[in-house]
Amino acid sequence: MTALGLAACSSGSNQASSGSATKGTINWWGWTPTNSQEAKDFIAEFNKKYPDIKVNFKLIDITSYDATIRAALASSGGPDLFDLQPGARVQQFGPYAEDMAPVAKAALGSDWKSKIAPIAISGMTLKGKLTALPVGSTYAGMLWINSQLFDKYNLKPPTTLDEWKKDCQVFKQNGVGCFVQGAAQEGFDQDTLQSISNSVEPGLWTKASQGKAKWNDPTIVKTLSIWKDLFDSGIMQSGALGAQQYPDANNQFLTGKYAMIMMGTWYTQYATEKAMTEAISAAGVAGAKTFPILPVAFPDVASKGHTSEMYGDADYGLAVASKSKNRAAAETFAKWIATTKQGQQVIANRLDTLPTLKGIKPDFTQIKFVDPSLQSTPVNDLLKKVGSVNEPREALLSADVQNAILAAAQSVAGGSASPQQAANTLEQAAEAAANQ
Repeated sequence: MTALGLAACSSGSNQASSGSATKGTINWWGWTPTNSQEAKDFIAEFNKKYPDIKVNFKLIDITSYDATIRAALASSGGPDLFDLQPGARVQQFGPYAEDMAPVAKAALGSDWKSKIAPIAISGMTLKGKLTALPVGSTYAGMLWINSQLFDKYNLKPPTTLDEWKKDCQVFKQNGVGCFVQGAAQEGFDQDTLQSISNSVEPGLWTKASQGKAKWNDPTIVKTLSIWKDLFDSGIMQSGALGAQQYPDANNQFLTGKYAMIMMGTWYTQYATEKAMTEAISAAGVAGAKTFPILPVAFPDVASKGHTSEMYGDADYGLAVASKSKNRAAAETFAKWIATTKQGQQVIANRLDTLPTLKGIKPDFTQIKFVDPSLQSTPVNDLLKKVGSVNEPREALLSADVQNAILAAAQSVAGGSASPQQAANTLEQAAEAAANQ
């Protein structure tokens, strides 16, 4: 009974020990929203209902987030709220967070789990504890294209590896970049590898993530062989292994220098005039103009006739730091953005993460596409498609396995290891991680 009492006090629901729920100042740290105006918009809408809670958002570059947040959470001067992502980050930083299940129950009732996308809940749960309230979900497994460049050179989006290579030849002959990726970042290499793997044998990547298949299975070896071909054939841009997806690849695509990029549903925001204009301005490229981007299926690079499979998780959730002296106010903000119709509608209308609260959809009467006649149908089709996705993206992978995936991808692309050697090393790392 004593243990239960202590657990209840540490849940953040006891306002006497966690500050006021309706006033105060809270510090929110995260790698997203990457657009400072987006965070300001969230906070401005929140303050319409809670004017006496001041929210300070600190944007941390995703490449340094883990080191920064780890030190902060271990200190007494860390954030009140912080971003969490399924998989390695939940495993590493979830122990520093309050259990948000009581907050979700207070907001949505005892049946709260039925009102939130299941894939979002599972990804934020660690040893039975809901480490963060999921703000939105994202899905990957497709490409985005610059439709103007495809039209200019009378090309169609590639559906096979050979078509992809031919498209790239035409673009390069005309001095246009073909496909751009920041291959120095694990998450985006993983997306491309998972898509290739689904072309070879749908579902095998997930089985390996679950420990039900080996990472040196012939499907993974074939996946790494095709990955290598992307570099050898010139589909991947020169210098890809040293490039970051953000800002390098992102800026190069949005300023019209490349025709294709590997991004997920979070990129839907740039189908809008407002977000693309803001992104081009942030890139600092004079004279760049908006253009319509379109989502297309990832090519059947294995030529086995497998349709493009998508996969996803909670994009990020808001965790309340256990050490925060303003837990009640922090819970109020997390609860508003993740469980109320008002908060989730703001999320939905940005189009960079899909709302996790069921029944909330983007209000397209308030959203202006760059070219509505061209983009409206494919964007809506994409949003409908992801509603049936149940294959995870990052939730099943530990930090050690993700690091091993990046090492395998870079060693194969760089020529220091064969696909078989890299797959064997990846499997060894996964086995070691499982035995820890």
